[in-house]
Amino acid sequence: MNIKHINNTLAVSPQIMPADMDAIAEQGFRSIICNRPDGEGADQPAFSEISEAAKKAGIECSYIPVLSGKVRDDDAADFGAALERLPKPTLAYCRSGTRSATLWSLSQGAIGTPLPSIMEATRKAGYNMSGVVRRIANGGKTPSDVADAAHDIVIIGGGAAGISVASSLRARAPDLDIAIIDPADIHYYQPGWTMVGGGIFNAPTTAKTMASLIPQGVHWIKAAASAFEPDNNAVILDGCHVVKYKHLIVAPGLKLDWNGIEGLVETVGKNGVTSNYRYDLAPYTWQLVNSLKSGRAIFTQPPMPIKCAGAPQKALYLSADHWQRAGILENIDIEFYNAGEVLFGVKEYVPALMKYIDRYGANLKFGHRLIRVDGPAKKAWFETKDAEGNSCEVESGFDMIHVVPPQTAPDFIRVSPLADAAGWVDVDQNTLQHKKFENIWSLGDVMNAPNAKTAAAARKQAPTVANNVLADMGRVRSIAHYDGYGSCPLTVERGKIVLAEFGYGGKLLPSMPGWLINGQKPTRAAWFLKEKILPPIYWKAMLRGKEWLAKPEKVG
Repeated sequence: MNIKHINNTLAVSPQIMPADMDAIAEQGFRSIICNRPDGEGADQPAFSEISEAAKKAGIECSYIPVLSGKVRDDDAADFGAALERLPKPTLAYCRSGTRSATLWSLSQGAIGTPLPSIMEATRKAGYNMSGVVRRIANGGKTPSDVADAAHDIVIIGGGAAGISVASSLRARAPDLDIAIIDPADIHYYQPGWTMVGGGIFNAPTTAKTMASLIPQGVHWIKAAASAFEPDNNAVILDGCHVVKYKHLIVAPGLKLDWNGIEGLVETVGKNGVTSNYRYDLAPYTWQLVNSLKSGRAIFTQPPMPIKCAGAPQKALYLSADHWQRAGILENIDIEFYNAGEVLFGVKEYVPALMKYIDRYGANLKFGHRLIRVDGPAKKAWFETKDAEGNSCEVESGFDMIHVVPPQTAPDFIRVSPLADAAGWVDVDQNTLQHKKFENIWSLGDVMNAPNAKTAAAARKQAPTVANNVLADMGRVRSIAHYDGYGSCPLTVERGKIVLAEFGYGGKLLPSMPGWLINGQKPTRAAWFLKEKILPPIYWKAMLRGKEWLAKPEKVG
């Protein structure tokens, strides 16, 4: 037997035999559904034989035969009804298990189970449901094959990457038929939230309406993408609306997994638990920093990859700088729990950062991953390894804790045909073209190129993707390459920044001459850039197709 569990109440398997029944009963199954018609295979026992053996083992049986490759809507409804009626857990089988997994998927779509959850459950069990994704999205029923809309270029995501690439395309070819798919009403300048948490920016200055930023002439489809059919050049939206494309650009950002830390959702935003990774929480960070006079302040960093890998320590530096200026730093115990093993991934910047770690008396704890938090009790637990390399938990109390949640690709990306084994969109790191589907590109935080996930990276990626899409359309001759550029302005104190700029492999890629800004040292010029120059560059240049210091590198 090769039983594969879909969830706690259902497993599926290839053909079972009467002799397997005692083992099936020992595994706790209380019912069986047969989805294979009698006589389909020469070595296949009849359902009556299976039913008789099951009865002797005290297992209830149901016969819902489905022809291979011909799962009807009524079959899925019958399967769902049987699951409701039969005692659990249930084992469903057919020749390979695929029909049973398909029937479950369609039955779950009919009751409104989120599509990514269905796709993830079947994928983990070893079954690919991409062939019926449109039916699942349509409530388990066969939809019309007519597209609701069609555009030459469809962009998933209206964040920094999505709007920037749309603007770069329009700047090069104003006649293009482009659509952006994004359900959000508000667009956020997320790099500003560190400054909000440090009491420098006001939160409302980091937000604008999405409608005000969609480039002129670009269609805005205000909906959420839920699945892809790359072989059909189609995107499936919530509600099973279908948008067809000739070229697809995928840029929905990443997912902040707040549920990835036990107890966090219940307490974040109160009890001294905060995060600069959310618009509504960054002001609470400043409130906590400004009110704390003594005690323990914890700052955390989850495993990579995360967006803006320097942001967790930026919160530490700005908080400690405030306490130092207020003359109370010696009363505050600062701890930085980092799931990684280094302070910063590019070694040339570490000496300057360590001087501030020492200046603020921060205690570095590498290899510690936050796994649980209890806000009312003011306690946090971290997973680490002891001297023998065994996993163990460490408990620490706190008066305030700045939490950075674990981060993954969005659910609908992770379970799609576009994803690599880790769930990120699988692209060539130079051209940002998908490795399998030649008319698909990706940029921003969602793709798997080994660059830092920052807005500065998206600023350099957008012109590259725009150029390469146009090259694929025959409108330009040269292909452009992205060099992995990313930038992290590390706010080590109010008024000074260590401006880290680097590309693939940690290669230093400074955009300013050394006499103006030496990125390996804290400078006031870099602070001025972060506070005064970068926000208007973001709103008025990057999102408008003006490629200041971001022209793509042509290679032929």
